[in-house]
Amino acid sequence: MLRDRIHGGQILAAELEREFAGNPDVIVLALPRGGVPVAAEVARVLHLPMDVYVVRKIGVPGHEELAMGAIATGGVRVINREVVDLHGIQPDEMEDATARERQELARREEMYRD
Repeated sequence: MLRDRIHGGQILAAELEREFAGNPDVIVLALPRGGVPVAAEVARVLHLPMDVYVVRKIGVPGHEELAMGAIATGGVRVINREVVDLHGIQPDEMEDATARERQELARREEMYRD
């Protein structure tokens, strides 16, 4: 039974230690928020650098909880064409929604890395 996320990171680090500890070609990526404590513990135990990988949903205009896609750290953008086509989302609407989420993505990346 896991006591908390730090304990989970310790267990995961023990599983990964043999293959990855101290490897200069490895970085631990954390998904905010819940993944950060786990990843921080893995990075600490394995003596590896850590970074955050922030992901933001791109919501359908007027129905923002429904994802028409997502963006992530590094300029990644994935679009669900079925949702876009089903809701008749125009390219300019998709670009506007993406631009808003990129601003929030940048804000969160700065916050987590600060």
